[in-house]
Amino acid sequence: MTSSLTTTDVRERLHTLVVIDVRTPGEYAGGHLPGAHNIPLDDLQNALPTLREASGRGDLLMVCASGNRSQNAGATLSRNGIPAASLEGGTAAWATAGGELHRPATTTATTWAMDRQVRLTAGSLVLLGLLLGQVAHPAFQLLSVGVAAGLVYSALSNSCAMATLLGKLPWNRTGRAALDDTLAALRNH
Repeated sequence: MTSSLTTTDVRERLHTLVVIDVRTPGEYAGGHLPGAHNIPLDDLQNALPTLREASGRGDLLMVCASGNRSQNAGATLSRNGIPAASLEGGTAAWATAGGELHRPATTTATTWAMDRQVRLTAGSLVLLGLLLGQVAHPAFQLLSVGVAAGLVYSALSNSCAMATLLGKLPWNRTGRAALDDTLAALRNH
């Protein structure tokens, strides 16, 4: 079980924490905690040896948008004997509490946050199902029903299969070189 830290706890201890942001590179570029290293949740397994080393030099804090992915990351680390905490409410809570967000200076095009990508995709699929149901065949309306059911399940389970799938798209993935650079910086932290 991963422990949780409040925004107040993190603000007081930020200088002593090794912050790992497990969101997609696009989300990270949109604003992250000062000093955070971006290791997307999908790349976490590859980073375990480096994270184990880093945990010996300071407490690890896992961060995501709302706290769900960072809890999952913390559970993965815990299963591998690496202690870590998660920021309650993620970067959203941090920003709401007045915490500073850093953005990479080299960012030219901003990838939408994952929740925005999910809303666009889900809304588009619902509209497509309704439109095709009217002009082609009523059975296409089942697409809209399926998306609606998926959204309800997502809310009840606090998970999102659509976000997981969207996270695998090229603009949401870390390039190998970027991950290697992040791991090298983490080793020197």
